[in-house]
Amino acid sequence: MPALHSDDPGPRILVFSTNSISDPAIDLAGSAHMHYSPSVVTIPVPCSSGIRPSWVLHAIEAGFDGVFIAADGTDCAYVPDCTARTGKVVAEAQRLLKDKGHDPRRLKMAAICSVCAESFVSHVEKLGADLKRLGAERENQKEAKP
Repeated sequence: MPALHSDDPGPRILVFSTNSISDPAIDLAGSAHMHYSPSVVTIPVPCSSGIRPSWVLHAIEAGFDGVFIAADGTDCAYVPDCTARTGKVVAEAQRLLKDKGHDPRRLKMAAICSVCAESFVSHVEKLGADLKRLGAERENQKEAKP
């Protein structure tokens, strides 16, 4: 976790969260004063299976370091196969990222239930750490090229 007054807020992460499932967990994390990077931005959607792979690509190309999908899991009120559908969205988005020269590891997904504030914080902190490592890998590769 970054220091509270650090000049480096950490990697910019866009979170797609669901209105009735993961949003309450994110709200709970805030109301419980759980700390995670201030560079995490959330966009609520009705159902995680409705996210378009192109949105993930757009987020990365617009300057976000990573994207996290806080999925409905088996609690979705809209479709019974939400987990499978969201998994297909993630696979397609990772393919798009790779095709455009971006590391597909910049996208992560996990089911976040409405009371899973600790889980949400843990996932975005882990993604932030992973993104820092990926950035260091990219820099090392640039330096290694003649």
